Amino acid sequence: MSARPDISEPSRGDAPAPGVKAYPLRAISFCDPAVSIERRADGVIYLRPQTALGDYPGRLTDRLHHWADAAPDRIFMAERDPGGGWRQITYAELLTSIRHIASGLLARDLSAEKPVVILSGNSIDHALVAFGALYAGIPFCPVSPAYSLVSKDYGKLSYLMKLLTPGLVFADDADKFTDALEANVPVGTEIAASFGTVRNRDVTMLADLMATPLYRGLDAAHQAIGPERIAKFLLTSGSTGNPKAVINTQAMMCANQVMIRETMAFLKDEPPVIVDWLPWNHTFGGNHNIGLTLYNGGSMYLDAGKPMPGGIEETVRNLREISPTVYFNVPKGYESLLPYLRDDSALRAKFFHRLHAMFFSGAAMSPFVWNSLDELAVRETGSRVPMLTGLGATETAPFFMSANPLTSRSGHVGLPVPGNEAKLVPNNGKLEVRARGPNVTPGYWRQPELTAAAFDEEGFYKLGDAIKPAIADDFNAGFDFDGRIAEDFKLASGTWVSVGPLRARFIAGCAPLVRDVVIAGINRDEVSALVVLDLDGCRLINPTLPFDDLAAIAGDPLVREAFRQRFARFVATSTGSSMRVTRALLLDAPLSIDHGEVTDKGSINQRAVLDHRGGLIEKLYSPTPAADVITP
Repeated sequence: MSARPDISEPSRGDAPAPGVKAYPLRAISFCDPAVSIERRADGVIYLRPQTALGDYPGRLTDRLHHWADAAPDRIFMAERDPGGGWRQITYAELLTSIRHIASGLLARDLSAEKPVVILSGNSIDHALVAFGALYAGIPFCPVSPAYSLVSKDYGKLSYLMKLLTPGLVFADDADKFTDALEANVPVGTEIAASFGTVRNRDVTMLADLMATPLYRGLDAAHQAIGPERIAKFLLTSGSTGNPKAVINTQAMMCANQVMIRETMAFLKDEPPVIVDWLPWNHTFGGNHNIGLTLYNGGSMYLDAGKPMPGGIEETVRNLREISPTVYFNVPKGYESLLPYLRDDSALRAKFFHRLHAMFFSGAAMSPFVWNSLDELAVRETGSRVPMLTGLGATETAPFFMSANPLTSRSGHVGLPVPGNEAKLVPNNGKLEVRARGPNVTPGYWRQPELTAAAFDEEGFYKLGDAIKPAIADDFNAGFDFDGRIAEDFKLASGTWVSVGPLRARFIAGCAPLVRDVVIAGINRDEVSALVVLDLDGCRLINPTLPFDDLAAIAGDPLVREAFRQRFARFVATSTGSSMRVTRALLLDAPLSIDHGEVTDKGSINQRAVLDHRGGLIEKLYSPTPAADVITP
């Protein structure tokens, strides 16, 4: 019998603690999809799962009826109340409430042409309005609160109001949203709120909607909702800067939940309990997480925290009280949790107590963060907790490809899950991946040209991503992410720069100082970089740095020297002009939501940053580098 490796103290570097990978993964139920492979003479490859997709309901709210009957008193959702306790709503209470809201919505002139728009963030009241709309068969659209509360010019909010022409606009706190509502909601369009007022406008209270007598034809209206009925619109900007309204049908959402349930089969073993902050205006939080909670009879505890200083503390508070069975976050969220999990044994015990798996999306996970989570899990439970990820998009509802627990690693996206087909198309030396299945959108609302451009002649949706085999001669070993096709560019020499892999290497090489990087060099002789600093990582170098003065942090001599050293080591390992970054600038001003440079979830649009930071690009390529340009 072999001795157990010593990992009594978590590793502080990028390498795992000695022997940590020798510890077993926690055993969970999981379907590892195998695929059949078809190769065409022109190099196109089709991947088709060998397991067929099972049946799925025609309406997502059918599952609400199921759980309201099977487990009426189980908590569906909970949020903090002003006293610090939990406001809770059960499955039975949710069904009762939304039937009254649906009755009120059916009495109005609402439709896909005049949908419900929700401006405020995650809350039980938001869920009530959204599920009320779903039950009535009236599309709704959750909008990033940043468009109302952070934007300086309301540009995106104004645009989407014209695109969607809503019949009713909801915000939980009318006082908080009053400026945005007054400036962007046309007179004659109804405004609803949980509380508060809007200057010079009538406001319908949510309590009044919930008090609506049941509509006589409610059951018939609900039964008439078919699988192709539009359930919601989700906004995505892509590289255009203006929001596109991605059509989400009932079939998309229901089929995708069966894909998730059959792949992550541990969801069937125990009703999931999740503690979640991910915004509902994004597909990860709003489709994937809410959907799997409802579909599997689980409980969602709303987390008002965020993975940033001043926000992560609320997440920690919640996790001290609630043990999740599966935990979803972005890599930055896990990184922000690490010091708390490391230093607080009670929190660590609560977090890992019944945790079947973790899941990340939105960016690559650094080796340091992944290894540290492995070490802490082993320290607490004696085994590693599986970390899952995959590949998807708003247009795929979002679950499309999934890694399995044994092969999962940062950058690995696995294989298409049952119900999906993947088409791999040669594109400048890469394999561009496209998707087809019942979870794929029919298109963009009121934007037929963009819809036509998004699909190929066989009806496959063009994600714009490239993937490559993890093992060249074994496609069933899964695929690795190989960057965004639209981000790749040529140097003046004609050499292609593959931005995705280079970006991942740069971030890893300069950890923990860099949260993201924008790669520049189109038609230039060399590659350069605009660096988005990780403020938490910078404070590891200099704990006296301010929390909110980005210019001071970017100009700090200790930070600059620590970055220069890491940058030099990174460049020393680079080979070839397409992989060598020669100059870098540390961004000293926040990226702009108004210009589409960044989303409220923190995802960065490389093309938008390059388009709006032309002066910085010219500075990078000046024959005589400015003082703030860093060279290896």
